[in-house]
Amino acid sequence: MSPQITCETRPPGAAEPECVARARAGDRAAFAALYEEHWRSVYRYLLPRTRNRHLAEDLTQEVFARALRRIDTFTWQGVTFAAWLLTIARNLHLDEVRTSRTRLETLVPEPADVDGSDRSAESSALRVLEAVEACDAVRDALNTLSPHQRRCLELRFLGGMSPAETARTMGRSVGAVRGLTFRALRKVRTSTEANPA
Repeated sequence: MSPQITCETRPPGAAEPECVARARAGDRAAFAALYEEHWRSVYRYLLPRTRNRHLAEDLTQEVFARALRRIDTFTWQGVTFAAWLLTIARNLHLDEVRTSRTRLETLVPEPADVDGSDRSAESSALRVLEAVEACDAVRDALNTLSPHQRRCLELRFLGGMSPAETARTMGRSVGAVRGLTFRALRKVRTSTEANPA
């Protein structure tokens, strides 16, 4: 009987190919080790996109259910296992958005209005319009990025990943991720300053 692979008995990523191979062969303990190693990253990727803790938890579970059903399709061709999981997560989230009958809304906090003198419908509409314009400006700025820069920012700031986690997911060094992040943020800043909302 082969020893059980766990996240505690190996450095992160050190024996992942062996772990994936064993999971593909039907070893439940190997898949459980992969789950333990990656579920937080998948959840952190989905939470800011769904803005709903329960939905993010449900989608995270569905990511791993699909991964288990399709693990025989995973190949090591320039894509890490974590990146494969995040691709499944992205596709599930897009499916959820397409099928959802609720409209995604941008929450705008109410300003501190002590005396209640500025609660007119007009001022509320103006605040919402400003928030929408700001979101449009950020979306336009993100569209100026290369796919690698955009992916890096998504993982770092929307997915809540550390530079090391982002580097592992993207198959790059931590230094490369920091440089990519810096250049992407500079490009976004330049774009938003050139085209104010």
